[in-house]
Amino acid sequence: MRSIWKGSIAFGLVNVPVKVYTATEDHDIKFHQVHAKDGGRIKYDRVCTVCGQSVKFADIDKQYESPEGDKVVLTDDDFATLPVAEKHEIPVLQFVPSDQIDPILYDKTYYLEPDSTTPKAYVLLAATLDRIDRTALVHFTLRQKTRLAAMRVRDGMLVLQTLLWPDEVRSVSFESLEDAKAPRPQEIKMAETLVESMSEDFDPDQYTDEYQRELQSLLEDAISRGDGKAPERPETAAAESDAEVVDLVAALQRSLEASGARGGDSESGKGAAKAPARKSAPRKAPAKKPAPAKTDRKRTRKGA
Repeated sequence: MRSIWKGSIAFGLVNVPVKVYTATEDHDIKFHQVHAKDGGRIKYDRVCTVCGQSVKFADIDKQYESPEGDKVVLTDDDFATLPVAEKHEIPVLQFVPSDQIDPILYDKTYYLEPDSTTPKAYVLLAATLDRIDRTALVHFTLRQKTRLAAMRVRDGMLVLQTLLWPDEVRSVSFESLEDAKAPRPQEIKMAETLVESMSEDFDPDQYTDEYQRELQSLLEDAISRGDGKAPERPETAAAESDAEVVDLVAALQRSLEASGARGGDSESGKGAAKAPARKSAPRKAPAKKPAPAKTDRKRTRKGA
């Protein structure tokens, strides 16, 4: 791996030199867009709508348009005047209990490596956070964009996760839940038993991206055929959707029987035994869906 940022963590009068690495990578298969008629690659050109000329990326500035239609053009020099101080410093703002950060706020993850011949301060900070179960809230500036981030410990290593700003998380209220009736004790009891019967420790290695595997197989079949086209496959009949479950208790009882657990007396809801956790079969990971659009105050330097 190659580091994408160098600087230091600053808390109190202590500075911890670090290198930053991207912690995740995308394994999705990439495709080119081609002309369906002749297979020619599709290219995109940046064309000015005023003069009709192609424009080089270096000659492009950024324009903001207000809701009222006012337009403002900003150059690199304008962005350079913005407050992105401590570009090479990760200042600690405060330490908070780790369980107080809502997972919905987590964005991108980075590994932090000590950038010193004597990484004593790095090891001390990691050991301290791990011992007291605290997460450091920090400011992290990357590519002229300052984000709020959470710095925590993972396997003895410091990990930094950028956080969404509070106003980037949508507030929502569904009318369908406003008049929803609370579940009956019997239903809760049986649902708990079903959950217990399907419970086990999380092991990410048992889950695989079946969509990507099938897609890779499809491409390999096409390559082996030598004609550049995917083989024809028989059409599968669309599965009929299940009717809405009216008797929830009956559905829970059938689920318990299928899982090998006992839900107790379906009439009284009594005697529901806590089933031991069992190893469930690996579940197929669904194909990735496009992420919902979110407001992101991007102020990136050109070419970043």
